[in-house]
Amino acid sequence: MKSFRLEKMTKGWFVGDFSPTALPTQACEVAVKRYSQGDRESAHFHKIASEVTLVLSGNVRMIGRNWGPGDIVVIEPGVSTDFESLTDSVTVVVKVPGALGDKYSSE
Repeated sequence: MKSFRLEKMTKGWFVGDFSPTALPTQACEVAVKRYSQGDRESAHFHKIASEVTLVLSGNVRMIGRNWGPGDIVVIEPGVSTDFESLTDSVTVVVKVPGALGDKYSSE
């Protein structure tokens, strides 16, 4: 058995082919992301990976729509999205496959 602390991971990413990680794998990447109201991420897309975002708490805006607790957004390769946290929020993000360097600016 191994154990880890999420706050020791980089930006909430705890599974994937990077360091530190709780489970090294190229199969996927997984993160728990905490945002304050007003936090933003610029528009981007992935050429290889699909990205799945589960909104655990709070409200966010992605792909021009508002999403709340329990909403799951699947973004396929090539589809651009930006991100804004409309309230304090927590998301779980899964990228499949894990593909380091597969993030491209849409701006």
